Amino acid sequence: MGKLEVKGRDVVIPGEELATGMDYLPSRGTYRDGEKIVASQLGLVMMEGKVVKIIPLSGRYAPKRGDTVIGKVVDVAMSAWRIEINCAYSAMMSLAEATSSYIQRGADLTRFYDIGDFIVANVTNVTSQKLVDVSMKGPGLRKLEGGLFIEVKSNKVPRIIGKQGSMVTMIKEATNCRITVGQNGIVWIAGEPKMETIAIGAIKKIEKESHVSGLTENIKTYLDKELKGVKK
Repeated sequence: MGKLEVKGRDVVIPGEELATGMDYLPSRGTYRDGEKIVASQLGLVMMEGKVVKIIPLSGRYAPKRGDTVIGKVVDVAMSAWRIEINCAYSAMMSLAEATSSYIQRGADLTRFYDIGDFIVANVTNVTSQKLVDVSMKGPGLRKLEGGLFIEVKSNKVPRIIGKQGSMVTMIKEATNCRITVGQNGIVWIAGEPKMETIAIGAIKKIEKESHVSGLTENIKTYLDKELKGVKK
């Protein structure tokens, strides 16, 4: 019979034994060594049924297919845009993936997205040579207008979003801000200036205290305190 050697949200180090027996299954940040599941990186233990995984406490964003990211246009080529996505590699967005509109050959692509524009895009491919392709075809994918941007550690994004979006939804509803969280650690916030400041404070608090139990209640208390006396 399998045995769990750690508890959910325990901080573990590489090489630490997490579980024994075949009842438990290794996932991200872990590996199987015989009948043992062992940590391969520093991070927080997370349990999903019998699946053991680790949420890393450090490390730069590594793009994966299916990620939703916030990127900045840094170059406009003849038939594509180069997008900075907060990692060691920039991404490319082709004409076919940029818009559903017909774009005539030789058209001025800056009419659609110019250098300095920010977009919400989806990672569609990452090659072994670390070439990254992104697309803006899909629900919620768009050019971002106005607002402001902050950067958080990409490994803290799941905590900022929360289960089924619960954490970021709480911040949105409390501050009446529009918020988009990219899995690459870039967050866009748009609202009244005072509300933007409160939303930023809440997000930074989550980033700092992501390992603390009772985080949802802590953030709710923080929002209630900051909003007290502030007219929306």
